[in-house]
Amino acid sequence: METMETQYFQEHLPDKWVVVRIEGGEFPLTYKVFACWQGGYLEANRWKMNSGIQKVEEEKTHWVFTGFSGSRYLCGKKQYGLTYFGDTVLGNFIEKAKTRGVSLEILPPETDWKNLLVTPEIPSIEK
Repeated sequence: METMETQYFQEHLPDKWVVVRIEGGEFPLTYKVFACWQGGYLEANRWKMNSGIQKVEEEKTHWVFTGFSGSRYLCGKKQYGLTYFGDTVLGNFIEKAKTRGVSLEILPPETDWKNLLVTPEIPSIEK
């Protein structure tokens, strides 16, 4: 369930989550959080994909991913994965992306999230 909402940003605490890598076509390399919530008796299953990961922070039990929109996803370290509903939705996205020449892949759980956005320094070429 969502934990906090203000006019400036939202914080989300998903039941399950994965990070996807998107690239190709008109899309530059982008990493996004795909979050899932398991519904219950009065709530429907739901999912949300963030605007793109801009910042990653590590807390004791969670990874905190801040998106370009300012929203934050507080993702439990032991909750990496998808709900059945989320797996179906993301699977459809992956298939549709292929038909458009876009690569959309789920990163493995052992990914070094702290260095996800670090770009290696390009050595200068001196004559």
